[in-house]
Amino acid sequence: MNFELTEEQQMLQDSLRRFLANEYTFEKRRKIIESGQGTDAGTWQALAEMGLLAFTFPEEYDGLGGNGIDTMLVMESFGRALVTEPYLATVVLAGGLVRDAGSDAQKQAILPAIASGEKLMALATYEHGARYSLAHINTQAKNNSGGYELNGTKTAVIHGGQASQLIVSARTSGDTRSEDGITLFLVDANASGVSITDFATHDGFRTAEINLNDVQVTADAVIGKADQGFAALEKAIDQGIAALCAEAVGAMDAMMEATLEYTQTRKQFGTPISRFQVLQHSMADMFIQAQQGRSMSILAADSADSDDRDARRESISQAKLLINQGAREVGQSGVQLHGGMGVTDEMWAAHLFKRLTMINLLFGDADHHLSKVSDALLTKMA
Repeated sequence: MNFELTEEQQMLQDSLRRFLANEYTFEKRRKIIESGQGTDAGTWQALAEMGLLAFTFPEEYDGLGGNGIDTMLVMESFGRALVTEPYLATVVLAGGLVRDAGSDAQKQAILPAIASGEKLMALATYEHGARYSLAHINTQAKNNSGGYELNGTKTAVIHGGQASQLIVSARTSGDTRSEDGITLFLVDANASGVSITDFATHDGFRTAEINLNDVQVTADAVIGKADQGFAALEKAIDQGIAALCAEAVGAMDAMMEATLEYTQTRKQFGTPISRFQVLQHSMADMFIQAQQGRSMSILAADSADSDDRDARRESISQAKLLINQGAREVGQSGVQLHGGMGVTDEMWAAHLFKRLTMINLLFGDADHHLSKVSDALLTKMA
């Protein structure tokens, strides 16, 4: 496979990195986090004007027809700058799900609005006690006068507090852990019966817990077919994992750069500590982990759009497993090489470490994806 970027992709990456370096500084990011909003209207509109919010949508819905590799380039740049904007929640997860499973009317109403920066969305699917199981859904959707009534609680909804519209997974039939009987619904965030508790995670990003109490939706709020939403949900999460892998690679690169700069300026015994052989070995290990992560991120991005469920899931889990392990090593080594300064709020390395730690947990930790990879291997051997 040719891993070289096209001329257009290279131009995109260069222009996005320049924009973030000039306009999304460390101090600006801190102000966005301190505001409690987790997003900046000016930055979001600038991303829309650059075409990034429309990148992976079809051209007939004001998109640019991009793919998983294009998402990888964007998310890697976001990882380097630790961008807190709701790109993953709105464009990759919710937007991708509507693109792949929505009706033409839903696509017409939603995708252009996302592309222009007018609409923020979030995917509300995980629940208490589910761990990382997508099929563990207790939220109930009951037929009610030609529509549905939703009741339940969703947790760890990425940027749920900033979204104007939600995609909610609910059970219309089947047992709690059954993949059958799951239906996806469009729900307005300000609808009667929707209660949202927004809070910050330790890396400065935003998440929410959402309670649904007798929430009424019409039949045309269903995305795809009733009882058959699991496949579309799973694919959307796989695409989200691929995006997170790319973000982790960007953050690992930034951690290496910050660590190298620090070790070249920090002196002990009259010499920069970067000259100490044991520290050079540690930085070499960080570099190897980051490069392995980049290769696996490309694999995940290339697989993310596939409709071959088994092959896609195996590739995505392999990538997330290795990148989780690499992100942990790079993050911990970077903080260690900074010494006590590495965990202070004033240091860029501390913020990178927090985000890498959170990425490690999002959508499945290393143990979860190791189990999935092992299951795939046993299936092949059977």
